[in-house]
Amino acid sequence: MDFRKLAHEIQPETVAFRRDLHQHPEACMHEFRTTDRIAAELDRLGVPYRRLDPTGLVAEIKGGKTGGNGKIVALRGDIDALSITEKTGLPYTSENPGFMHACGHDTHTSMLLGAVKVLNSTKDQFAGTVRFIFQPAEEIAEGAKLAIKQGALEGVDSIFGIHIASLAPVGSVTGRAGPAAAATDQFKITVKGKVSHGAMPESGIDAVVAGSAIVMNLQTMVSREFAAADPLVVTIGSFHSGTRFNIVSGEAVLEGTVRSFSREVHKQLPATMERIAKETAAAFRAEAEVEYNSLCDVLVNDAELEDLAFAAARKVTDPSLVVYQEKLMMGGEDFAEYTSHAKAAFVMLGAGGVSPQHSDHYIIDENAFEVGIALYAQMAMDMLAR
Repeated sequence: MDFRKLAHEIQPETVAFRRDLHQHPEACMHEFRTTDRIAAELDRLGVPYRRLDPTGLVAEIKGGKTGGNGKIVALRGDIDALSITEKTGLPYTSENPGFMHACGHDTHTSMLLGAVKVLNSTKDQFAGTVRFIFQPAEEIAEGAKLAIKQGALEGVDSIFGIHIASLAPVGSVTGRAGPAAAATDQFKITVKGKVSHGAMPESGIDAVVAGSAIVMNLQTMVSREFAAADPLVVTIGSFHSGTRFNIVSGEAVLEGTVRSFSREVHKQLPATMERIAKETAAAFRAEAEVEYNSLCDVLVNDAELEDLAFAAARKVTDPSLVVYQEKLMMGGEDFAEYTSHAKAAFVMLGAGGVSPQHSDHYIIDENAFEVGIALYAQMAMDMLAR
């Protein structure tokens, strides 16, 4: 089957659907209109589905070919938007103030729906089942957990995902076996001191000083706590303290993120951070409370499935554009949750943009959609045929 040709035939409707989603972005767990739009298309196609709670849905197409081994292959696309005000000036710019599809989830949804269409039109030519997971809330790393909890992976033998890469050449496909995206954690450290007059700091306990020491000492997690061969990033993104220039602050609040590439290291991070924060604060007579939230684990691609995804990519795009990703990506992706439950492969699809993901000027080349649709379908078909 020539999936690229089939994807080309539905390109106009794919673009129209994507632009509609782009114009109506929705927050995580509030993708009600988006879910309804997907459901309406599935109803039109006669493809059965069930809704997730509160948003998102799971659809299935059973192949009509006799034989096979009853495999279920899953394809996943995320549907949520970001809380960013769009500044692209596109004719289909966001009509929802403060929200924008700046990460490309509108493209993932549209390409996955395109894969539904081409596989539905060719279902008599394969055996087994393809499951389509239209997942909410990737940006807050809650959607994959929700989908799994509500049975999205039940009976699934393997799962594939695609993420648009705005700055890569159109139609390029990259990926890597093993760890491919970092575990992503979020933390908040509250430092408790004692307020005093700025001219008499000895009568107080300075939360600014203690908090500043914690900021510096947390970097020893990278330099001294874990092996240099295990990539680790600790970022303090927010530090708030004090009320007036001549008052010793009695409280400081630090918020940030930790990214890691080893599941073993990931398990150790909460206790390590708590120890450093508390003992550093104690050295300045202050106290520290740590709230640590593990958003998602390391995304680990199965080597065999990643090879299959690369082989599928070479069938639907220029083989010279299919490139193994050498550099580790410290960004997080909640597709990682699926990789802890089933064999999985995740790849990046180039879209020839000029601004990076999460930019308020995010624009991509829609010609990439044909490759994305064809790749989703080809990966599923090749997996079922094994």
